[in-house]
Parts: sequence; structure tokens; C-alpha cells
Amino acid sequence: MVNGSKRKKIAIGLIFIFGILLYYVGTDGFTAFTAETARVNQLVEEQPDFPNVTLEDSNNRTYSFSEFEGKYVLITFIYTNCTTVCLDLEMNMAQVYNKIPTSYIGEDIVFLSISFDPERDDPATLHKYKDYFNSDGETWRMARIADQQELDNLLDEFGVIVIPDNYGNFAHNSAFYLVDQQGTLLDVMDYTDIDGSAKKIEDYLTKGGKG
Repeated sequence: MVNGSKRKKIAIGLIFIFGILLYYVGTDGFTAFTAETARVNQLVEEQPDFPNVTLEDSNNRTYSFSEFEGKYVLITFIYTNCTTVCLDLEMNMAQVYNKIPTSYIGEDIVFLSISFDPERDDPATLHKYKDYFNSDGETWRMARIADQQELDNLLDEFGVIVIPDNYGNFAHNSAFYLVDQQGTLLDVMDYTDIDGSAKKIEDYLTKGGKG
């Protein structure tokens, strides 16, 4: 009986240890408790470059992402017909914008909201939409990527999931994406953590590098 009891305890112990190991691997070393967190961690680790796209903004200007060379860019992905998360996302973006010292705005960092609904979000629509959040259209720009292939490539590179529902709406993930002065994705931040995001961005700006 004693030997049997010991064997049972050993077996239970081994199962427990094996379970812990599986959990460790499955959560990227306990740091990722959800699939979304694991995806973001991998994205930040890979640090993709912003792909070659043509942006068309609310002022009817067209340019490549090299327009922002030498500056950090804080990016959100939205569509103007969204009545749920996009409103919170952009209102929080506005709060982060207001928390960054004005000496950095436009000189060291610009803000950019990119629509993934280019058919409906033309420059005139984006121009109207930006006013809801006090975007000035310059240091915080709103733009679309008219070429669908270029748009899809960007969404894929930055891990932005966009699923149409056939009723004109989209299910999508949301975050703040910080790109460095060379156009490389530097960080993906929780858009609900306004103070934390502003603090991280200011830290990057103060250091002037990749952190």
C-alpha cells in the first residue's frame, strides 16, 4: 500500500509538472494569457517595417510613409462608420495626443489614423470625421489607402484583423501602434491605458531611439 501510494503521488506530481510546462509554452512563458496577447508579443518581437503604401489624407494629399521619416508615428486603424470601439479608440488617441509635451508634437512624433474602409472613407469623409476628435489634419492626420492590395499588405504586416460582416461593418482588433523614425514597428500598446501609453511614448521620445 505504501509503495502504491508513493507511485500515485509521483504520478500526480509528474502530471502537474507536465501541465505547468504545457501552460508555460502555450502562454509564451506565462507572459501571454490570451491569443491576442501572444499575437501582440510576437508582432513586437518581429518588428515589421511599415510597407510601401500610398496614403491619401483628409486634405486630399497623397504621399508614401516616407513623409514621416525621422519621426515617430502613433497609428490607429479605424473606419468612420464604426459606432463602437473606433470612437473610444480615437477619443483615447486624442487624450494621448494632449498628454504628450507640445514641443514633441509635429517635430518628433506625428499621429496617424488609417481607415481600412477606403471606399466609404474618402478625403471629405475623413475631413469631417477628424473634427469630432479635434484632429488638426497635420500633426494628427487621418488617411486612407485606396489600393486594396497595399492596404491588405499593411494590415497583414501589422497583425490588424479586419472581418467584414456583410452589413457594412467590421469586426476588428484595436491598439496603438508606435512606429520608429525608420518606419519599423516599435511597440503595440493597449489603447485603454491612456496614461501608460502616453508615458511609454514620452519615454521613447526622451531617449530618442528604440528604447
